[in-house]
Amino acid sequence: MIAGRAVQLLHQAGVPGDVLQLLCGAGATIGNALVPDSRITGIAFTGSTETAQHINRTLAARDGALATFIAETGGQNAMIVDSTALPEQVVADVMDSAFASAGQRCSALRVLCVQDDIADRIIELIDGALQRLEIGNPQHYSCDCGPVIDERARSGLHNHIERWRAAGRVLAEATLPASCEQGHYIAPVAIEISDIADLGREQFGPVLHVLRYKASELDTLINAINQTGYGLTLGIHSRNEATAAYIESRVRVGNCYINRNQIGAVVGVQPFGGRGLSGTGPKAGGPNYLKRFANERVRTINTTAVGGNATLLSLNNDD
Repeated sequence: MIAGRAVQLLHQAGVPGDVLQLLCGAGATIGNALVPDSRITGIAFTGSTETAQHINRTLAARDGALATFIAETGGQNAMIVDSTALPEQVVADVMDSAFASAGQRCSALRVLCVQDDIADRIIELIDGALQRLEIGNPQHYSCDCGPVIDERARSGLHNHIERWRAAGRVLAEATLPASCEQGHYIAPVAIEISDIADLGREQFGPVLHVLRYKASELDTLINAINQTGYGLTLGIHSRNEATAAYIESRVRVGNCYINRNQIGAVVGVQPFGGRGLSGTGPKAGGPNYLKRFANERVRTINTTAVGGNATLLSLNNDD
């Protein structure tokens, strides 16, 4: 409905109907019909890494001109919290980052890495905050966490949580009200893990994994985060500017957030996008995004070469 209204307004503003069109329907049905068609010369996709890889393979198998493809996909987004961080600020930002929109944001926090010295206090505060979460219909302003998108998503998240519950790793969990027993609701939960490798695939919902680390293990932790292959967002909470700068310089992510939550980048102010398994770039809302869809045309005479309707695009993923 939002997309329909936006397109309607653009048409009213003078954008021709044969230039801008909206086709709604199931992604798999429409995508599988459009992507193989050589008349499609550019695709901007937001969704899972697996689907982006499928689109990429389909485009590669086509005959004819090479199509432009921009993908913004998921991530195993971490937040690194050292012992100088303010616990109350950390927990407020963790709750927003992990559980807003029921954790269904590509930028949502998936693994909270807390220095061992303050981990117990942080977990205690998260437990208290989870007990205060309002779960229910998101049309109500009082709602903090709504349902996940469908039964398949709910079932997958439920199975993941129950596997860790059986292992005794559930640290804290919100209470699901009786009104949410029907529908695709998952009670927001915090689960303790002992290694980044325990994460497996991304859990796209209100599931927060908590990992303790020692100060001497910071480099090992950063390497483990990088080795997941994802690179969308990472949060840092530290009152030590040198530590924050050191972490930021070593993590391979598209967007790094310091002493704030890691969701809700503002388009045009905070360009957003990832690298590796998290996307291709250039970043949405950034200066190079539109240029990626343009073709450069050059007119040359004996003395000069004059550029046409686009400038050369830098493929540096961090631009």
